[in-house]
Parts: sequence; C-alpha cells; structure tokens
Amino acid sequence: MHIALIEPKIPPNTGNIARLCAATDTSLHLIEPLGFSIADAELKRAGLDYWDAVDCWVHPGWRSFREAISRDRCLYFSARATRPLSEARFRPNSVLVFGNETDGMPDRILDKHPDECFTIPMPSGKVRSLNLSTAAGIVLYEALQQLGQTAAAARAGELAETADSGKPASKRRSRPRRGPG
Repeated sequence: MHIALIEPKIPPNTGNIARLCAATDTSLHLIEPLGFSIADAELKRAGLDYWDAVDCWVHPGWRSFREAISRDRCLYFSARATRPLSEARFRPNSVLVFGNETDGMPDRILDKHPDECFTIPMPSGKVRSLNLSTAAGIVLYEALQQLGQTAAAARAGELAETADSGKPASKRRSRPRRGPG
C-alpha cells in the first residue's frame, strides 16, 4: 500500500502521515514542491523518531510521480469528489493520492479520473473537509480492512480445501508484500 501527497504544505500533517505509514508498513510519496523542508523541525517532531521506518519517496513534481507510478494503481481522495469512500476498491499495491491542505485535489485530476475519485462522507454538513492526516488515516485503514477481509476469505477457503483434502495448508503472509515503487 502507498500514500501519495501532492505538494503538502503543513509539516505536522506530513509528519503524522509518516508515522501512520511507519505503523502500517505503507510507502509514502511526497510530490514536490513541498511547503517545507524535509529537515524541518516541525516535520521531524510530528513524525518523532519514525522517519527511519518510513519507505519515503520524493518526486520532483507530478510528471515524475506519474512516470514512476502506474495510473491504474491510483485512487484519489477529495472532499470535492462525488463517489463515497465505501465504493473504493483497494488492491495491495494501491496508491492513495491526496491533495494538499490549502488547494485540495487539483481540478485536472478530478476531471480526468472521476471514476477513481472518492470522498469521505461527512453527514453533519457542518464542515467542508477533514484534516489531511485524519483523512489519510481513515482511507488507509478502510483499505487495510478491505484487504484483510479479502485475505481472511482466501484463508478460510484454503482451510476448507485442506479439511476436504486432509492435507495441511501452506502458510501465506497475512499482509501483502511490498513491490517496487
């Protein structure tokens, strides 16, 4: 699983997302220009001492990111999207793409990829958007839950086959292996 941030501006948000990535073994992609230096004290403070545990990639711009990551892996998340998060279908190599804190997801992406753009429902209608690190956490854990349910269903099927055949089941990793970028 991967999280990509388009031109993030607020160091503590990126630091919190880096900590989330360390906790879940998720790769983090930062797409420049950044609104801060990666050496920024606020960024390091928010990520605490977890930065060494993060598979972090810095892309010098959107074009560089698009050349490195296949479009069919990307799912885009924006308060301005119309499809609810519940309709997103995740794969182990999905890239969860978020816009920045002030501009959100660029219009060109929303217009070009409407079927891959999703929003987190906010039924109260009292706020227009969630904090970037909060949104990233909600989406990532929804993805992990969906993938876990898929893995659990596959494992149950293996166990059922084993019970029918009398042979021991082979061991499988319970989480996806990390592939290249």
